Amino acid sequence: MDTDTAPMPAGATIPATTAADPLRLAIGAVGLGSVTCLALLFAVGEPFGRLNDLGNATLAVLSGVLAVMERRHVHPVATGLAVVGSAVAVAGSGLVISGTTGFFLAGLVSTVGFAGVGAWLIALARARRAGSGRVRGLAMLAGALMVVGAASAPGILLRLDDMATAPGWIWVGMVGWLGIFVLYPVWALASGRRAG
Repeated sequence: MDTDTAPMPAGATIPATTAADPLRLAIGAVGLGSVTCLALLFAVGEPFGRLNDLGNATLAVLSGVLAVMERRHVHPVATGLAVVGSAVAVAGSGLVISGTTGFFLAGLVSTVGFAGVGAWLIALARARRAGSGRVRGLAMLAGALMVVGAASAPGILLRLDDMATAPGWIWVGMVGWLGIFVLYPVWALASGRRAG
């Protein structure tokens, strides 16, 4: 008997089919690729620093696009935080790529920008009830770590651009990069495979 045309037994349910979300998968791949480039910068040197900067900017742009696409699920303020945050993160990459600042100050700017994306991610996780509780929990944790990056804002105002002489408190905001480079891409890949 051809199983493709066989009738379904009474009471059986049709399994849900979900298509992968290429935008979320791209966010995951770019985020993990960017942190890989950062590691290779320390191990090998250039051009991996430049590739990391370009990866960070790409991650920010993709995040802003995802926030706009998911806007019906969250409060408009959350979407606005993500879009503005994405623009600020791109500006941070632009500062170092153009040579306007060093990598440290540019990183502070990007960290603050991604904090806006983190706030949006928390709002999205709270609003969307579909999907795995683990994936939502991962989004909440990633978003919370990203929001910690807002603690870098005073360093921008002080124009701190020397890692060696930066005060100890500035490193609190750098915790945000654990969310940006690790948990956020992992969430994006996990939710992208489940399409939500």
